This record gives sequence, structure tokens and C-alpha cells, in this order.
Amino acid sequence: MKSLLSLILMLGLSLPLAAQDKPANLDELLEQVKRDRVLEQQQNKLREAEFVEAHDEQARLLEEARRQLAAEEQRSQKLNQSFNELEQKLAEQQALLDEKSGSLGELFGTVRQIASDTGGVLESSMTSVTRKDRLEFLQKLSESKQQPTIDELRQLWLTLQEEMTASGKVKQFEAPVITVTGEVEQQNVTRIGVFTAFSDGKFLRYLSETGNLVELARQPVDRLREHMIEFTEADAGELMPAVVDPTRGAIMALLVQTPTLKERIEQGGWIGYIILILGAVGLLVALLQFLSLQRAGSGVAKQQKQKEISLKNPLGRILSVYNDKLAQDVETLQLKLDEAILREMPKLERGLITLAILAAIAPMLGLLGTVSGMIETFQSITLFGTGDPKLMSGGISQALVTTELGLAVAIPLLLIHSGLSSKSNRLIQILDEESASIVARNAETQHGQSD
Repeated sequence: MKSLLSLILMLGLSLPLAAQDKPANLDELLEQVKRDRVLEQQQNKLREAEFVEAHDEQARLLEEARRQLAAEEQRSQKLNQSFNELEQKLAEQQALLDEKSGSLGELFGTVRQIASDTGGVLESSMTSVTRKDRLEFLQKLSESKQQPTIDELRQLWLTLQEEMTASGKVKQFEAPVITVTGEVEQQNVTRIGVFTAFSDGKFLRYLSETGNLVELARQPVDRLREHMIEFTEADAGELMPAVVDPTRGAIMALLVQTPTLKERIEQGGWIGYIILILGAVGLLVALLQFLSLQRAGSGVAKQQKQKEISLKNPLGRILSVYNDKLAQDVETLQLKLDEAILREMPKLERGLITLAILAAIAPMLGLLGTVSGMIETFQSITLFGTGDPKLMSGGISQALVTTELGLAVAIPLLLIHSGLSSKSNRLIQILDEESASIVARNAETQHGQSD
């Protein structure tokens, strides 16, 4: 209010001053100075009054702030005292809780661990196809920060018991199955424990990521599938053989991923086909030579048992030389018999050199294929790096297929060559023995005539 009055007074005093004209003489100037001095004194008094009023207000505010500070400090002391008392009481209650709970803390940790482990097992179990609600309960229990209740412990025990019971049962149920073509079909599924699932003549695998049953992209051999079909069609209580995968489909999936013989051969490329062609040629040559030696051996055996000479077998053709009238002396007869044996030897040893050459070429071609495959593998490593071990192992595996094919062809050819060579040598030895006996008899006859 005082400030408003002083403001009005100053405005009122300033208006006449502004309205006055300039002094005309010294007297007017003196009067004007006196008036200005009076006005200035009045203004100073007003300023002093305002300062005194502001100072009193600041003092009042300061006093009020001091009273509030004292009240807040007193309240803070009470709160600190109350906090200390509550903290001490909380520590006493915690100690009492620890004393009362005893081994419940250890039980809590054990329950959480069991719930977590059980959740991991049930997540990959085939029983989860029809019981997906268990996983949510186990996850909640494993992540809980509170002591489990009696109902939760009982539910955990029942879940474990149900899984153990299901692992020893054979169950048939309707469930959606993802086929090889990617379509989802509702099929009648037969589950053996928690290990093997079978539907519509095909083995299934459980995908824990999606919780669905999926047909194997490649089914096992027909023998295993027939076992499962007979098992599915058997009557209740009848004992039947069945296929069980203890890894819950993992081994079965790896088993069906194993390349077949045709795929192995295709991995060898054109070099593998050449090796197989050489092997087929070698087997054909060996078969023809075996039949020839078998026929020759049978003819030689018959010729040894009869006196009549037959020109259809090697021994008969050699014995026919003895009846030649031109071969009367021992030396001539020996030369004639040697000549006849030499004529028979190419027939008896026919194809053996070919088999030996094929047996030597096959592993060399296999080595060539391996070197080519390794070059391709290193080129892939150069392009894509060594971050993917499957890239290197797959290339090396394909590179070694040609070596395997080469050895698979060379080893049988070597054994066959050895067997045919032994059989041929036995026949040649028989021919040598018979020719030697003829020479000996002829020599004795000539010696007796000379005497």
C-alpha cells in the first residue's frame, strides 16, 4: 500500500516539473532548485520507507524459513530413529525366518533346479505333443523368487510321475503331422514311450522348437518300416518287435541322412564312373577267363583218366604231338612238346595282364579324383573362408569317395587275378608234368630198343 502511495506521489510531483517552462531569470532558477531539493528529499524518504518495509519482510521470511528448517530437522531425526528401529526389527524377523525355515532355502534352490531340468527334458519329449500346458508351469516355477507352495511341489511331483509313466507306455492318438511336402495333416500317431513315433507307415520326429511332429525327409530301410507297420496292426497284449530310438529321433534323423550307395557313387563324379566301368570290365574279363580255365581244367582231368586223345583240351593237344611220326627222337619230341605248351599258355593266361593293369589303374584314378576334389575344396575355402567346418568336411568327404571306389575295385581285381593266376599255373604245371612224362617214356623206349 505504501509503495502504491509513493508511486502516485512521485508521478504527481514529476508532472508539474515536466509542465514547467524553463526559468526566465536567476530568481526563478533558484526557486526551481529549491523545489527540486524538496522533492528529492521526499523521494529519498519514500525509498527509505520502502527499504525498511522490505527489510522487515525479509526478516520475517527468514524467521519463518528457520522455523520450517527446525521442524524438518526434528522430523528427519524422528524418521531416522524410526528407520533404525524398523531395520533392527526387520533383521530380527529375518533371523527368525531363517531359523524357522531351516533347510527350506536349500529346498527352494533344489526345486527351481529340478523344475528347470524337467522343463528342458519335457520340451524335447514327444509327450509334449498332447501336454503342452506343463511347460508353462515348469517355467514359472523355475523363475519364481518365492518359496514353492505345497500345491506347486505336488504338481511338480505329479508332472515327473506322469512323464515316467508315459515313457513305459505305447499310446495312439490323433495329432497334426507336417508331411514332407510341408502340409499339415491330422493323422493317427503311434508313440512308443518317449522315443519313437510312427504314423501312416512313416517314422516321425518331434521338433521341440515348434512342438510339432514332422515326417523324416528320408525314411529308413523297408525292414524297419515293416516292423513298425506290423507293430501298429498287432492286437492289444501281443508281443511284437519294434524300433526304438533312445535319442528321441536324433539317431534316426542322422541315420537317414547317411548317403546311399548311389549317392556315394554320384559324389565321385565322372572319375568314379570311370573306375566302376573299369571294375565291370575287369569282372567280365575275369568271369570269361574263369569259365575258360574251368572248362580247360575239366578237359585236362578227363584226358588224364582216358587213353583216347581229344583235341578239345590242352592236354589232348599236347599228347597228340607224341603220336607224330616225325617226333621219334627225344630232343625233337622235347621241342615239339615245348612248342605245344607255349601255344597253350596264352589261352590259359589270357586276361591276366588285363586284370593286373586294371587293378593298378583303379587306385591311381581314385587318387586323381581325390586330388581334384581337394583342389575344389581349397578353392571353396578361398572363396568362403574356414568359418563353416561342414563346407570343408563335405568337400573332403566327396574327394575321398574316388579313393574308396578305386580301392574297392582294385582289391577284388587283385584277389581275382591271384586266384586265376594260380589256377592257370596249376594247369600249366600239369601240362609240363605230362610232357615230361612223355619225354621220359620215349627216352626209355628208345634206350630199350638200342639195347
